[in-house]
Amino acid sequence: MASTNEEDKDPDIELFVKAGSDGESIGNCPFSQRLFMILWLKGVVFNVTTVDLKRKPADLHNLAPGTHPPFLTFNGEVRTDVNKIEEFLEEKLAPPKYPKLAAKNRESNTAGNDIFAKFSAYVKNTKPEANASLEKGLLKALRKLDNFLNSPLPEEIDADSMEEEKCSTRKYLDGNELTLADCNLLPKLHVVKVVSKKYRNFDIPTEFTGVWRYLQNAYARDEFINTCAADKEIELAYQDVARRLAK
Repeated sequence: MASTNEEDKDPDIELFVKAGSDGESIGNCPFSQRLFMILWLKGVVFNVTTVDLKRKPADLHNLAPGTHPPFLTFNGEVRTDVNKIEEFLEEKLAPPKYPKLAAKNRESNTAGNDIFAKFSAYVKNTKPEANASLEKGLLKALRKLDNFLNSPLPEEIDADSMEEEKCSTRKYLDGNELTLADCNLLPKLHVVKVVSKKYRNFDIPTEFTGVWRYLQNAYARDEFINTCAADKEIELAYQDVARRLAK
């Protein structure tokens, strides 16, 4: 019977994430939040340690030399590459005990994947004459995501119905459950929303109903709000990155 008990036991997992400005709270890091969300959604027991990058403790230095968070230990073994960690967790924490989190539709994995790069170019720019075209680039990427979120997924379409295709009402990228695709995109999308407002006075247009529905549904989930840095932390992280437009 002992072996069954061993199998029933949760693995020993510790996630190391970037600390905030006080050295203790959660700092701004979409990659840290991505792994935090995955572990929470898996329903596995795990510990979280926030790492103050200004005073990285010696024991952490020895654990993952030269590595910035996020990283994790799984039964004592250190893993550092975020994409590989995601694959590893999906493989190791599998049904029947843990839910599968991979998206069913391939398009869900790439939806919104150009938004963060467009946003970075927009907030780092210092030339007033380039601002409008960079903002247009961000809007175009957000519109593409909005179109995806408002277009029904194959399983939402009734093949026998003669009615015209309706607008999708799903909560997340791949349906009404959070998937790995959301764990990747949502933390970045939230940063885009917070930072663009603070440093460019840019709001995601209300006409992007799909994007807003998506964000509001995320904000209703503990797995998102309890793994997310406070807005002030996000703004602080971009204080030196977001450039003022030259007069």
